[in-house]
Amino acid sequence: MSKITTSQTIGPFSHEAWQWAVDGCTPTRLETSAPTILVSGAIYDGKGNPIDDAQIEAWTPQGAAAEASQPIPGFRRVPSGAAGEFALRLSMPEPATRGEPVMYVTVFARGLLKHQFTAVFLEDDSGLAQSAILNQVPETRRPTLLARKLGDGQYRWDIRMQGAQETAFFDYV
Repeated sequence: MSKITTSQTIGPFSHEAWQWAVDGCTPTRLETSAPTILVSGAIYDGKGNPIDDAQIEAWTPQGAAAEASQPIPGFRRVPSGAAGEFALRLSMPEPATRGEPVMYVTVFARGLLKHQFTAVFLEDDSGLAQSAILNQVPETRRPTLLARKLGDGQYRWDIRMQGAQETAFFDYV
């Protein structure tokens, strides 16, 4: 039996076709027993143009236990907006995991034959130097995985699909 599988782009109607999944996976009010942070950003193509029809999925294993009443604890799915913008509210149980990603992200977008995987770390995490995942990424590319602290529980992290500042993506085997 062949191990080859088919792939197909998700466009051009992913926002409409997946709205049921967004409504069910990303509640307007997050019920959690832990403090929260907000990670917001935008997704850009290789020319620096915003991608207005991407879907961003995030898995936050450290927050799942604090979200037991959610439909899928620790999971988020959000579409990008007209300017490529997105925002994800995450549970951050104390103590926050040191050197581990705050979330694992899957990106679906127009023109992608295969979705892309990445991870996001908080720039103020004291365990970054010991991170087994981050240390697999060339040092010059590590900043593409760091969400910058804006203050008051808010962080900024942009996704760049191509180009000199391309986000580091991972292959899982």
